Amino acid sequence: MKKVNLLLAFFAAVALVTIQGCKEEDPLIVPTLIAPSTVTAVQIGAKSDVTFTFTAAEGYVSSTVTATGGTATVKTTPAADATEGSVVVEFTADNTAGAGSVALTLTDAKGQSVSQNAALNKTISAPPAIALSATTGSGVPGGTVVVTATITAANGVKTLTITGATTTPASPIALTGASPATQAVTIAIPATAVIGSKITAVFIAQDQQNLNSSAVSFEVNVNDPTIVLSGNLTAQTLDATKKYLIRGQTFIGDGVTVIIPAGTVLMGEKSTKGTLIVTRGGKLECNGTSSAPVVMTSNQAVNARDKGDWGGLVILGKAYSNQPNPAVEGISPAQNFGAADRANDADNSGVYNYLRVEYAGIELTPNNETNSITLGGVGSGTKMEYIQVSFGGDDGYEWFGGTVNAKYLISLSTWDDDFDCDYGWSGNVQFALIVRNPSAADQSQSNAFENDNGPNDNDTGAGTYTTGTFSNVTVFGPVDRVGRAMSANNVHSMDLRRRNATSVFNSVLTGFPTGLRMNQNTVYAQYTSGTPNGVLANNVLVATTSFAIGSGVLFTAGDLTTYWNASNTPVSVIPPNDATQDTFYAGLGLRIENFFARHAGATAYPSDPDFTLVGTGTLATGASFANAKFDETGRSTFFDETVVFKGAFGTTDWTNGWSEFQPIAKVY
Repeated sequence: MKKVNLLLAFFAAVALVTIQGCKEEDPLIVPTLIAPSTVTAVQIGAKSDVTFTFTAAEGYVSSTVTATGGTATVKTTPAADATEGSVVVEFTADNTAGAGSVALTLTDAKGQSVSQNAALNKTISAPPAIALSATTGSGVPGGTVVVTATITAANGVKTLTITGATTTPASPIALTGASPATQAVTIAIPATAVIGSKITAVFIAQDQQNLNSSAVSFEVNVNDPTIVLSGNLTAQTLDATKKYLIRGQTFIGDGVTVIIPAGTVLMGEKSTKGTLIVTRGGKLECNGTSSAPVVMTSNQAVNARDKGDWGGLVILGKAYSNQPNPAVEGISPAQNFGAADRANDADNSGVYNYLRVEYAGIELTPNNETNSITLGGVGSGTKMEYIQVSFGGDDGYEWFGGTVNAKYLISLSTWDDDFDCDYGWSGNVQFALIVRNPSAADQSQSNAFENDNGPNDNDTGAGTYTTGTFSNVTVFGPVDRVGRAMSANNVHSMDLRRRNATSVFNSVLTGFPTGLRMNQNTVYAQYTSGTPNGVLANNVLVATTSFAIGSGVLFTAGDLTTYWNASNTPVSVIPPNDATQDTFYAGLGLRIENFFARHAGATAYPSDPDFTLVGTGTLATGASFANAKFDETGRSTFFDETVVFKGAFGTTDWTNGWSEFQPIAKVY
């Protein structure tokens, strides 16, 4: 029994020890939390991140934060049950400088919590500042202006924002943070910007503490893109992307060449009577094309342009003139032209291709006028093709001596004469169009051709007369029918005066009250002598009165009729105001709608008429170049003798593309 009791006591002791061992557990590990070791500086009113690191053997559960001197929120936390990591707190400082703090409490999965404080210093730093390379700039519509901004920021640079303008780079511009920072900014000027207006670009920089700089302004003045040409020009090539203003009397002097590319627009200034003068020895190269002509026009606004707005184009050279060292009218200082001999008849004053001259020709001083284009002593080395003058204030083209040739000329609504030849001009013109405005005429009487030999009837001697030769000219005169209203100063298709010996072939001249006048006995002799200097042949003339003569002459209108009918189509009268007028012009092959008189006013004429012949009218055939005139030196190689039509057109309208018959509405 005693042994049994001892055995029972032994087992009881063992059980007790076992039970006590089972009740004991491993001790819990308290989490640790570490705050930043340095004081964090933060700008008042700004945000700053404060990072706490931790270990939590029992696993992370949550964290809470409190703050002094501002507000704080937990920004990022670790994953649930993480045993180590970081908690980022975003602190927003209030607006008072001084100390602040963030207290973070972290709790683990066993409910154990730990807290740490992070000290902060709320500071007041200087905001960023901007310095611009300039405060103002200027440019033209469609252009750009560049300005450089330099930003200094104690807290580092963050962004640059520009308002009030379109920029490159686009706003806002992100910057690197380094201070100082420089940034070039290109400011665009809209193509529609009003000349004289201003564009104000406002620059504001922001630093890494989100502080903004004071606003800095850059002002762009929108300038007129027009470049002024005045005085004595130097050798230069103009830029077709720019516009030019001819101010006052503007000279291209001896030895100077100015080149004008295709598509360039030059405007004559009305207030200064702008006039472009190529002096003797100077050169102008107008290199227009059929799709991009060079245009010289008025500087007045659309629908405000008028005849005589500016002085026009004056071209002077060294070729022969039958007057002693003449000077062009109206120009000061005096500009002489021509020569007393023919040594420089091949003189070259430049190239004039695809050129329009609009609203030019003006009285510069009493009785001294310029024309749309004035040519004085211009030599045959000068090239002139595809030229239109429109709404001129005096003559369309006036040749004072010289030997220059031209093809494809247009004279539209010229105030005085369309083709005026003087001082022994002996050049040639083929393919020319005249369209007369019935309301536009000068008190001195206006004519399609007004040709003289000199300022008086003095005999300048054999070989010195005005013998310029025209072929293939079409004239749509001031009226199309009987009864059409017109200025009584529109008078002659051809007015031949003062020993003139101009020749006209293969042409059609319509719509003037009088067809042909010869003013002096000396003129009649030039055409009817045994070896005439002037010839009128193979032409068609339509007029109210066929011929007129000057006072005191020894020949009669009947003599002119005889002379005309010998080599030309007998004159037709202007048709009546009935249906026969359409039939009459169709019989010739002319389009009746091309008469200016058919349209109600200067703004009603079409912008791009069709001048080709209609059907099989009588003008479609019959051209002849058999006359001895075409064999003369200076003429034998100039004329295109393959054409069969009379007048300026056959089946091709060479005015297409480059001309403009409604320039008052043209936007340049």
